[in-house]
Amino acid sequence: MHRRTLLALALALPASAAMAHPHHDLTAERAGHIEQQVMAFRVGLQAAARERDVAKLRDMFAPSFTHTHTTGKVDGRDARLVSILAGDPVIELAAVEELSIRVLNPDAAVITARSPIRSITENRIIQVRWVQMMARVNGEWVLAASQATRVPEGA
Repeated sequence: MHRRTLLALALALPASAAMAHPHHDLTAERAGHIEQQVMAFRVGLQAAARERDVAKLRDMFAPSFTHTHTTGKVDGRDARLVSILAGDPVIELAAVEELSIRVLNPDAAVITARSPIRSITENRIIQVRWVQMMARVNGEWVLAASQATRVPEGA
């Protein structure tokens, strides 16, 4: 009985603490402003990649960044930068369909989209759904993580 009471209190405490002291009032207007910042970041990332600006690209990816490929392979920041600079087909530079930005809080957002990307191994275009996690660190947006999932043909 004592263990159940402690568990119930532990589960209830964070919710009541959050309601008593909200950290941020994320209005629709504020969320829209954050969406604009995230889109501006994406445009800046594409420009830095086209310009082969290694220093800027390095600053735009979190040091702990990881990308999970459609194959399951996981790259860190440096490997991802090499792929971008080599001109490999990557979600950061792909044409975008079905883009959605979800603002989680003033310092975190999730981008999801669908993109046609050239498969290097198959030498043809495949459809990929992808997700990117953005975080604001020291006042600046960075790409924290991304993952791509191949969409089955006909889906």
